[in-house]
Amino acid sequence: MRKGILSLIVLGLAIVVAGNVSGQTQIKKLLNAHFAISQFYVDSVNNDKLVEDAIKGMLDKLDPHSTYSNPTETKELEEPLQGNFSGIGIQFNMKEDTLYVIQTIVGGPSERVGILAGDRIVEVNDTTIAGVKMKNSNIMKRLRGPKGTEVCVKVKRHNVPELINFRIVRDNIPLFSIDAAYMVDKVTGYVRISRFAEKTHSEFMDAVKKLKKEGMKQIIVDLCDNGGGYLQIATELANEFLENGQTIVYTEGRNSPRYDAIAHGGGKLRDMKAVFMVNQYSASASEILSGAIQDWDRGVIVGRRTFGKGLVQRPIRFEDGSMVRLTIARYYTPSGRCIQKPYEAGDKKSYNEDIYNRYRDGELAHADSIHFADSLRVTTLNKQRVIYGGGGIMPDEFVPLDTVEYTKYYRDIMAKGIFNRYVISYVDSHRKEILKKWKNDADFDKHFDVSDEMLADLCRLGESDSIKIDEEQFAKSRELMRNVTKALLARDVYTDPAAFYVVSNHRNPIFLRALDIINDDAAYYGKLEGNKNEE
Repeated sequence: MRKGILSLIVLGLAIVVAGNVSGQTQIKKLLNAHFAISQFYVDSVNNDKLVEDAIKGMLDKLDPHSTYSNPTETKELEEPLQGNFSGIGIQFNMKEDTLYVIQTIVGGPSERVGILAGDRIVEVNDTTIAGVKMKNSNIMKRLRGPKGTEVCVKVKRHNVPELINFRIVRDNIPLFSIDAAYMVDKVTGYVRISRFAEKTHSEFMDAVKKLKKEGMKQIIVDLCDNGGGYLQIATELANEFLENGQTIVYTEGRNSPRYDAIAHGGGKLRDMKAVFMVNQYSASASEILSGAIQDWDRGVIVGRRTFGKGLVQRPIRFEDGSMVRLTIARYYTPSGRCIQKPYEAGDKKSYNEDIYNRYRDGELAHADSIHFADSLRVTTLNKQRVIYGGGGIMPDEFVPLDTVEYTKYYRDIMAKGIFNRYVISYVDSHRKEILKKWKNDADFDKHFDVSDEMLADLCRLGESDSIKIDEEQFAKSRELMRNVTKALLARDVYTDPAAFYVVSNHRNPIFLRALDIINDDAAYYGKLEGNKNEE
């Protein structure tokens, strides 16, 4: 009970310090209720859970982004943003209840002892993990651990009859937030950012430096599906594109005075043509960056309206490692647009269904299905183009979601992991052959073809998992399935996540439109002049 009472007291202190007499009374009421339940309730109660449920109950009545996480959840939430964890340094997939190594982290513990892509880990510390339907989370718990500790694994390697024993010393494993950085053509660089973590800015600038050496004169930044991260990192990236004194974002709340993040003018990309890719899952820090770029007419935003997450959370930590992320302010773009989409306090169900409602109402597929009230209309700060607030960032160039190729048959094949299972088997048998023919992912992209026979094998694998082939839907999805298979093959053969995008971007309509615009000066600068004379 001590932990629970301490947690409530911590929350109560904020009210007491503020001198809110009514608040003090309510805290006493809450403590008395907890005491009465723990002492007099007819059955025994879990005091920790009782307090957690009370906190969750309070937060559930607020906005959709004020949340509570227990100690384990807090650690899992923070690891991707902090940029590293301690483990053995592999990327893996599960194939038929067996851990299959996709790649080892360069310089990591597994690479140092000689584990190879394609190896199957069947035992961890004398515990069998293969063929026992163990959850991925339980497998990860066995492989991860404090830096410097040992873990013993047994590995099955292709064409080696006996199991191979490895003793691995765990180490800090970096988590990268730049998924891909490559030259699309002689002058256009492409960089995909998956999240805004502690080291994202330095990773991004390393990628920019590399691409400039390869001839980059203009850049496409891919923020699709990027759910955000640290505000400071978003402002650091925006600073690379903006001029001295230009506002990047400002925050303001009831008890949080206005704070402005301002560009200091030392950015290394201020004079480079830039296109930013976004979609309905681009949120928070992604919207801060794309909103600042759009408001200052600094680059062209291409894709679909972003998620609309513009609430600022402050972490409030408790002594047991749990945490409340409490909304204290809102984000505003330089022109004064509130990024946050509308919500009704306590109604998280409707809020969580927003993306589905956009799909149902046609917004993701048809630009003319998107309507803005005149009251939400503002203008950009340099060119006075008309843009709109009201939640999320509406791109300068709308790219509809392709609903033809994404059939139910394709979704079932994807959802049941058939692509990964097929690719793992194919790479297992053809890795050396492919590497001998094509030394890098660019050559593979140009010359390798996924044959109809390969697609037939893929479909048969789906049938073995109760996915009956639908010929009509397969015909619609065939080329998409061919592209996904090839992209996954490239990633696994060359053990490089960027290889996936080198291939898959050929059928990514947002990327293709971004490339068209950045390579056409009339289209690019025309977008930045835009509809400023609209009445």
